[in-house]
Amino acid sequence: MYKQIRLRKGKEESLRRFHPWVFSGAIQSMDEGIEEGEVVRVVTISGDFIAVGHYQQGSIAVRVLTFNDVEIDDTFFESRLRSALQMRCAIGIADNPQNNTYRLVHGEGDNLPGLIIDVYGETAVMQAHSIGMHLMRKQIARSLAVVMKERLAHVYYKSETTLPFMTADDMNGFLVGGGDNNIATENGLKFRVDWLRGQKTGFFVDQRENRSLLEKYASGKRVLNMFCYTGGFSFYAMRGGAELVHSVDSSGKAIELTKENVELNFPGDPRHKAFCEDAFKFLEGIDKEHNYNLIILDPPAFAKHRGALHNALKGYTRLNQKAFEKIEKGGILFTFSCSQVVTKDHFRNAVFTAAALARRKVRILHQLHQPADHPINIYHPEGEYLKGLVLYVE
Repeated sequence: MYKQIRLRKGKEESLRRFHPWVFSGAIQSMDEGIEEGEVVRVVTISGDFIAVGHYQQGSIAVRVLTFNDVEIDDTFFESRLRSALQMRCAIGIADNPQNNTYRLVHGEGDNLPGLIIDVYGETAVMQAHSIGMHLMRKQIARSLAVVMKERLAHVYYKSETTLPFMTADDMNGFLVGGGDNNIATENGLKFRVDWLRGQKTGFFVDQRENRSLLEKYASGKRVLNMFCYTGGFSFYAMRGGAELVHSVDSSGKAIELTKENVELNFPGDPRHKAFCEDAFKFLEGIDKEHNYNLIILDPPAFAKHRGALHNALKGYTRLNQKAFEKIEKGGILFTFSCSQVVTKDHFRNAVFTAAALARRKVRILHQLHQPADHPINIYHPEGEYLKGLVLYVE
């Protein structure tokens, strides 16, 4: 029997509506000896069962795994992972010969809060965002191998950056297999995945559909891909027939990966150049000899928590204003925010303010969001983190 956490009177209402978080302020009392990452039962003040989840110190005290009073064992994880795979098969993402790259588990969106699993060919990269999932990593990897069968040969665990407060060993490394084939395919394009040292799980899987949209606009365009990371938008633009593509990132390692990925798909193509430089400095230096009529702004999260929201919005405004000032008349701007605490309205207002400050006429062509393999739990609207706009600038 799991140890129990009892809620204050009335604090179970959000859980009755299946929201998967218990905040620390809602807790009345706890059994003695509960450790971080431990599986606990959540009950009302009168002892009625509500949920089972992982306990962790902090504002979010319990991440709910299930609203059924069951054991969190191999059967539980196999059932959750099988459901996640079935959904990816149903939407045509898994088992697609043109695309062996997708997100298999998206935290709360797949009823496994604190867990991310991205698939790159025959390798799955697993990342824990909670201590509970970290402690169960080997059990999850075993269940993943059972569910995926011949689809998967390797499981790489990469949580050094998502659990930085932990000093435990084995934060990165293979849990199953150990292959070094790190070339994957997305919509027929190849790219190298740096799951050893790269950001996130090695590639930004969530921009797949938005990259495809960009490809349709790229013909004959002079493209600037800011915060290019590994160059995803860049090689889609090249396949779309761009006149030239310039990739910019402040990380030298990212620039090297971008060059490798472009070379994988367009060896020796002179249309592409990469620059290791600060984004604002590069935008400031654009002149009439190096002008662009298609710009992508896909920066890292400017706000990791609510306390940083104000400064983040100022940053988005400043960045977009500079792009509006530099883009050619009749140009197209793809602009994004991946900050979870920045809502769609926040982001839109920041971009609209930037357009007004730049004194440009702007029309919205598309409103973008995360793809279907990054599902949003209908009871957890906080899971909607990626938002973007495609804008026509007069």
